[in-house]
Amino acid sequence: MKTRIIAGILMLPLLLVVYIGGYVLLGTCLIIGILGVREFYNGFRKAGVSPCDYVAYAAAAALYALNISGVDFKWYMLWFFGVVLACALYMFNVKKRKAEDGAATMLGIFYIIFFSYHVTLIQQIAGFSILLWLVFITAFGTDIAAYFTGSAIGKHKLCPDISPKKTVEGAIGGALGSVILCGVFGYFFAFDLLIHCLILGAVGGVFAQLGDLTASVFKRSMGIKDFGSLIPGHGGVLDRFDSVLFTAPAIYYYIALVLA
Repeated sequence: MKTRIIAGILMLPLLLVVYIGGYVLLGTCLIIGILGVREFYNGFRKAGVSPCDYVAYAAAAALYALNISGVDFKWYMLWFFGVVLACALYMFNVKKRKAEDGAATMLGIFYIIFFSYHVTLIQQIAGFSILLWLVFITAFGTDIAAYFTGSAIGKHKLCPDISPKKTVEGAIGGALGSVILCGVFGYFFAFDLLIHCLILGAVGGVFAQLGDLTASVFKRSMGIKDFGSLIPGHGGVLDRFDSVLFTAPAIYYYIALVLA
């Protein structure tokens, strides 16, 4: 409970960043991506794997530079090729590095930097940028609703080997909470998109929990409790944004494929 309250307070400045949007949001996403991938790689190092931070930093800078420059699709394909190539070349020093070092480097770039980049992409979809708020409503709303539902009526374990405290009832409550919150948001701020807000509430409610569980799998594999120490005793950037990494792409592709 205390952790969620503190995390919620720390998320308040994020609301201002989302409201301002533009380059402020873009820069914030870049910073969060870099901090997040650094925490992710530090976790791997504790498990004996040595990913390359500098490849990830360069990939992040290149990705956001492409966004600012407004280039077409072909340049993004070149970015993907460049990331894979750089991670492969990193393994060429076979006396010091292993295949998992390059694989972990690549995973961090796609999982942390590329997934979080979708927040920026949503705000740039003409006519639908207001739906960016749903990324955070579903991510954080699901977590809060799941916690209170699970605490009140949770009996059946959801994934005991991954996260022993999560329950089936909590997961259902989290998804329903996300739908309700997105419905309220749609009613007051995007009435013409109300049905889609409800659908995205359900989609986000599922993907937010998948994101949280995925992060838990990584932490268990790395033998760590938290990715970082942004808040002493309460985790780091990834511990706060693990759900967003999945909700942002899910909501972006729904908008891009169904609405735009």
